[in-house]
Amino acid sequence: MACGLSPVIGTGLGLAGCAEAPLRLPPLPGELRLEPAPELLAQAPLPLREFRAVWVATVANIDWPSRKGLSSAQQQAEAIALLDLAVQLQLNAVILQVRPSADALFDSPLEPWSEYLSGSQGQAPEPFYDPLAFWIDQAHQRGLELHAWLNPFRARQSQASSAAAAQHLSRSQPQWVRRYGDQLWIDPGEPAAADHTLAVVEDLLRRYEIDGLHLDDYFYPYPVNDTAGRELDFPDEPSWTRYREAGGTLNRADWRRQNVDQLVQRLQQAVRRVRPEARFGISPFGIGKPALRPEGIAGFSQYDKLYADVERWLAEGWVDYLVPQLYWPIAQKAQAFGPLLDYWHGQNPLGRHIWPGLFSSKVTDKADSWPVDELLQQIALLRERRPGSGHAHFSMVALAQNRRGLADALRQQAYSQPALVPATPWLAGAAAPDVPALDWRCHREVQNNGEAQLILRLRPGTRHAGSWRYWVQIRHAREGWRSRLMGSQADGSAELRLPAAGVEGLVLRAVGGLGQLGPAQALRVPAD
Repeated sequence: MACGLSPVIGTGLGLAGCAEAPLRLPPLPGELRLEPAPELLAQAPLPLREFRAVWVATVANIDWPSRKGLSSAQQQAEAIALLDLAVQLQLNAVILQVRPSADALFDSPLEPWSEYLSGSQGQAPEPFYDPLAFWIDQAHQRGLELHAWLNPFRARQSQASSAAAAQHLSRSQPQWVRRYGDQLWIDPGEPAAADHTLAVVEDLLRRYEIDGLHLDDYFYPYPVNDTAGRELDFPDEPSWTRYREAGGTLNRADWRRQNVDQLVQRLQQAVRRVRPEARFGISPFGIGKPALRPEGIAGFSQYDKLYADVERWLAEGWVDYLVPQLYWPIAQKAQAFGPLLDYWHGQNPLGRHIWPGLFSSKVTDKADSWPVDELLQQIALLRERRPGSGHAHFSMVALAQNRRGLADALRQQAYSQPALVPATPWLAGAAAPDVPALDWRCHREVQNNGEAQLILRLRPGTRHAGSWRYWVQIRHAREGWRSRLMGSQADGSAELRLPAAGVEGLVLRAVGGLGQLGPAQALRVPAD
C-alpha cells in the first residue's frame, strides 16, 4: 500500500516526506493521503483551560509507595498505575512530594534517601533507580505536568520509625534542629539552615525537568499543647537571642514572619534563575489574616501561628500560583467555600493563578464521609465564579480507591472533556512554541482485533522550551470533534495513533511547558 502527504502550503507544517512502511498484517486496499484542510481550523473548538491536579503524598506512605520496603519494580508499577489513573480522569498535573522531612525521594547529594521508600532512611532503592526522574519521565509521556513538592522546615515526621541517617540534619547539623511536640523541625531563624534548603532546591532545579516547585502549608509548625492544654511556644530561643544581640529590632512574631518571607522570596528567585520555565507555587492554609477576612469567616490564623504572610506573597509576586486549602463544605458558614475563594482572588493584584485545594480525602467509607456531590458542587462553583482557573485534589488515595464512586463521578461528570493548564504569560520562555513537524513514515497498522490505526510521529520545532505536549483535536464522521492531550518523550517527540475508520481530519498544536499553544495546523484524512 502506498502512503503519502500532499505539501501543506501556508500551514507551517514541516514535512520530511513519507516512505512506504511495512505492515504487520496484509495492507488495507487503497492509498492513504493526508491533505491540508485550513477550513477545519475555524471549525475546531478552542481548548478548555483548567488546572486539574492531584497531590501524591509520600510522607507516612499516604499515597505512594503504598508501604515501605517495596521493590523498585513494585514502586514503579504503583507509580505507573497512579499516573494512568490521572490520565483516565483527564487530570493534567501531579504534585509529587519529594522532600517530606529533610530527606529525599530523588538522588540528592545533600540529603538522605527517605525512609518511606525502603523503610530505612539513607538506603537507596535496590536495584537503583531515581524515583523523581522516573515520575517526571512517565508523567511527561502521558501529557501530565509534574510539580515537585517540598516541605521547607520539617525534619522528622511523627510516624517516622527508622534511625536518622548520618547525613540527616538532625545528626549532621543538630544546632539547626528543634524538637517540638513529637516531631523535629528546622528552625527558620537559622540562616545557615535556610541556605541549606536553598541549596537543595537549586540542585533539584538544575537536574530535574520539573514543571513546578511546590511548598505546602507547614512553615513554623502548627501549635502543640502541653499536658495541661497550654500552647507551647516554638523553641527558637537560640536564634532569637542571636538576632536581638546583633541589633535586630523586630518583635518576635514579625521576626518569624520575616524568616519565612525571606525564604519564600529566595526560593522564587532561585526558580527564576535556575529553571525560569518552571512555576513556583504554595498551598497555604485556606483562611487569611484576621483583619482582612470576609464578614462571618472565622478560624485558625496562619498569619499569627504559622507566621505565613500569604497575602504579601501574592502582592509581591513571589508566587506564580497559590493553592489555598479550602477544606470545608460550601454550607459551613464560618469557613464557607465561596467567600474564601473570592477572598483569595481579592488579594491577588498581580493576577497570579489561584487554584484552590479540595479535600477529596474527606470522602471515606465512614459515617461522617462527605458526599461525592460536595466535591462536584465545589468544582461547579469554581467554574461559575472563576472560569478557566482550576483546583487540586488532596489526595490521590481517595481517587485511586474510587471512594463512594468519586473517581467515576469525576470522570463522567466534572472531567468529561480534557483541559490544558492555564498559560503563565508573565514568565520568561512563555512565547508560543513552534509548529510541530511530521517526521515519520506514515502508515496504517492493523491491530490484533482487525481494526486499522493511522500512526503519525511528531517532533517539536526548533524552539524547544521545556516539556512538550500536544493538543490534538480529531473530527469523526459521526461524533464530531474530540480532543486529546498527548505527552512526549524526553526529546519532545510523540506518536499519535488514531482509528483509521471514521476519522475525517485533525488539528494539531504544540503546547509549551508553560501552557502556551503553538500555531494550529489542520489535515484532512480522505475516505478510502
